[in-house]
Amino acid sequence: MAAKRRAESMEENRLKLIAAARNAFAEKGFAAASMDELTASVNLTRGALYHNFGDKKGLLAAVVTQIDNEMAQHAMEAAADVEDDWQKLLAEGIAYIRMALNEEVRRIVLLDGPAFLGNPAQWPSQNSCLQATRQRIIDMRTRGVIKPVDPEATAFLLNSAALNAAQWIAASDDPQQALPKVIEAFTLLVQGLRLTPDATTSR
Repeated sequence: MAAKRRAESMEENRLKLIAAARNAFAEKGFAAASMDELTASVNLTRGALYHNFGDKKGLLAAVVTQIDNEMAQHAMEAAADVEDDWQKLLAEGIAYIRMALNEEVRRIVLLDGPAFLGNPAQWPSQNSCLQATRQRIIDMRTRGVIKPVDPEATAFLLNSAALNAAQWIAASDDPQQALPKVIEAFTLLVQGLRLTPDATTSR
């Protein structure tokens, strides 16, 4: 029982630190956020931070993973009522891109994440999204919805396009103006995958 309580306490502290970090990183940015202020805000010490995340970057990685997973879930929910497979793929990508207008997403995931954690393609959350997109491409190709493209390459390009589009909006001086331009370009790119009604699937 004691071991179980310790594990529960550790997980509770971990979640507290992630929640506090989300607030601090969104408000001040990763570089300017004080770890002493952050830990004190949840009545914990730097030792708890180091024990759970290793260092400040480890905490950022945990925050980015949490938000990025929420973004992927939101994108799927936004397209849940879309029945057409190709339209669903497009709707999910656009929903993900639109989240660049969210200040927490913009600052933490799209700006500070790549700046301090490196290539997003290497993030565990992005790898999970990549595999989900790859499986969808395989299913759609099998049913003749899209052209006979390589699933791995196509999934990587689609996910990269959505992420880079969101990053471009996040870095824009006028994100609201940039958004429709990006959505139009992304739609045209994805449209290139779709088989036209008279296209043959015997290739």
